[in-house]
Amino acid sequence: MLNILAIDHLVLRVVNLDAMLAFYTDVLSCTLVRCEEEQGLWQLRAGSGLIDLVPCDKPLGKAGGDVPDGQRRNMDHFCLRIEPFDEAGLRIHLRNFGIEASPTAPRYGAEGRGLSLYIADPEGNVIELKGPPQA
Repeated sequence: MLNILAIDHLVLRVVNLDAMLAFYTDVLSCTLVRCEEEQGLWQLRAGSGLIDLVPCDKPLGKAGGDVPDGQRRNMDHFCLRIEPFDEAGLRIHLRNFGIEASPTAPRYGAEGRGLSLYIADPEGNVIELKGPPQA
């Protein structure tokens, strides 16, 4: 039997690596921890997990088929657990980068129900930003 503790990593096939790196490092404060340019792998630390960016024109990205676009995506969304969940401060931070967020609502996740909102990265991948569970 497996005992899953957290999301380890997710992989996004990307078209514009520079825009995606800027979004995940500047907006979401992830840090670049590993890069294998020849294979096409940029790994970003996101809390205890990783977000891997693989350009579609590099070996790892080519293995995934057609380039993702508005009609072809590789996932619905992924969720990043954040704390604290300061809605006003978060919205100001996102607006400073020209990013609009969905309405905030309580949603169920790995730790239970907590407030969250949705945003999109430069290539349309949907990201849920989720706060701590509510009592």
